[in-house]
Amino acid sequence: MKIEIWSDIMCPFCYIGKRQLENALASFPDHDVEIEWKSFQLDPTITSNPNQNVYTFLAERKGMSVEQSIEMHKGVAERAKSVGLDYNFDKAVISNSLNAHRIIQLAKTKNLGGLMEEIFFKAYFTDGEDLNNGLTLIKLGIEAGLEETEIRAVLESDTLFLKEVQSDIKEAGEIGVQGVPFFVFDRKYAISGAQPVEAFIKTIEAVTTK
Repeated sequence: MKIEIWSDIMCPFCYIGKRQLENALASFPDHDVEIEWKSFQLDPTITSNPNQNVYTFLAERKGMSVEQSIEMHKGVAERAKSVGLDYNFDKAVISNSLNAHRIIQLAKTKNLGGLMEEIFFKAYFTDGEDLNNGLTLIKLGIEAGLEETEIRAVLESDTLFLKEVQSDIKEAGEIGVQGVPFFVFDRKYAISGAQPVEAFIKTIEAVTTK
């Protein structure tokens, strides 16, 4: 079974959805599963701004008060905690995710895409790392098993792995992806959003019994 996942590493529900899928797959230990992570940018126009907090950022984007934004983030953090994730929105750094996606595309060529996604998710939501900072991306890429020279080559170029990112985003539009996370199972079934574990289990059962 092949599972394709469109995701943005700045998306809080994408990390939650990753855990929900992993928890569901634990019920199918005998199944051979290939997971491919696909790039998606919730907002490609974001300008990295380490000095702006996520509460003000979302309030301005959604036309709500900062207090409402704080409460909304608290709710998301509680949901994350329910699947064993520790979200520290107080530390989160607003940044454009394009370069991180290019590094993920590099990692995919080494069969390290899933690990790179996990490291980036934790770095952003738990550790408050700036995922548009070159030194940070190099450090995290090395942690995933990439070579420093390869990572630097991507970051020093405006084009390396850009086509792969753009291709994933274009494909998302072609198959009707309107938000992430978006999971596609053997190109037969799809799940949109961080659904409960039961939804993933039912979908996997449907795919593997046909």
